[in-house]
Amino acid sequence: MVGRVDVARLAGVSPAVVSYVLNDSHPVAPATRERVVAAIDELGYRPNALARSLATARTHTLGLLLPESANPYFARLSSAIEDAAFEAGFAVLLGNGVDSTARELGYVRAFLDRRVDGIIAVPGGDFAEGWRELQAAKVPAVSLDRLQAGIDLPSVVVDNAGGARAATEHLIEHGRTRIACLTGGEGLSSAQERVIGWRGALADAGLPAEDRRLAFTPFSVEAGHAATLELLERDPAIDAIFAGSDTQAVGTLRALADVGLRAGEDVAIVSFDGTPISDYTTPRLTTVVQPYAEIATEVVRMLLTLIEDPAQDRSRLHRVLPTTLLRRDTCGCGPAARSDAERVPALAGASATTTRIEQNQTEPKEFL
Repeated sequence: MVGRVDVARLAGVSPAVVSYVLNDSHPVAPATRERVVAAIDELGYRPNALARSLATARTHTLGLLLPESANPYFARLSSAIEDAAFEAGFAVLLGNGVDSTARELGYVRAFLDRRVDGIIAVPGGDFAEGWRELQAAKVPAVSLDRLQAGIDLPSVVVDNAGGARAATEHLIEHGRTRIACLTGGEGLSSAQERVIGWRGALADAGLPAEDRRLAFTPFSVEAGHAATLELLERDPAIDAIFAGSDTQAVGTLRALADVGLRAGEDVAIVSFDGTPISDYTTPRLTTVVQPYAEIATEVVRMLLTLIEDPAQDRSRLHRVLPTTLLRRDTCGCGPAARSDAERVPALAGASATTTRIEQNQTEPKEFL
């Protein structure tokens, strides 16, 4: 097996210099560095990851805690995060917390046992104990997608209220006046913010935001289906639904078909997330698109900044990213209503010939 001594011999340097190059721990002359790198390439040398982590106090791994990686939104988000982390030289360990406080805490401890350099968490349960253990271990963490009251975690979120407002306003533009809201669990900050946007748009238009037209339910197809049937039973006159996720909206489409209603005609729909599945429903979902690549880049950047400089005031790191309204068919916009100027290149699986995008006016916000 090729070792560090072999690399040093071929490059004509000491083993210590090889370590300096590998760990970037001491200045090395450019010409010497080139010889060491060339020797590593020629011999096919691979440093021992465990030994390197002991020497540098880094494992170059991150923990990613999600509610459910099978959910299309989180599947796409985790893929984008893995790409951003890999680009930065980090591997990602994944845990599904299933919105359980005990399971989330178990994964936090598992990540700490594996000496991750930092954690990205989408908390669903009570994350207070997990946060305390991270602070005690001096391992930085960033909250993603959701916030929890009383926990000063650095965070990266999207403008949920602004996106929901834009979705509801678009339904109102189509002449819809009895607009229901179907969103996630009542204890989730993202769900509450989307309700705020829905209520705000209706209030501005002089329309009622009645509780009988509001449903909090899990982000799943089955829950979306059941909640839609319940909403229609409460108020058969509903003429539009803002769904808090594409996954829920798929259930809404099935529910409308089950009761003989036409999506986009009898009942208009706008959903949230902009996952690839939204482009393959019939009719195609109008949706509020989250900027996945930007979210991933920002959350990894923020976490690596904290890893490099643990002394930062973590409570002041907060980033809010804008969303985009992607017009398709379930809202009532048909291909004939779109001009050539409104057509855009493929966006997250969206067809260039039947899509219109509209940037949410909320600008990115950053508090440092």
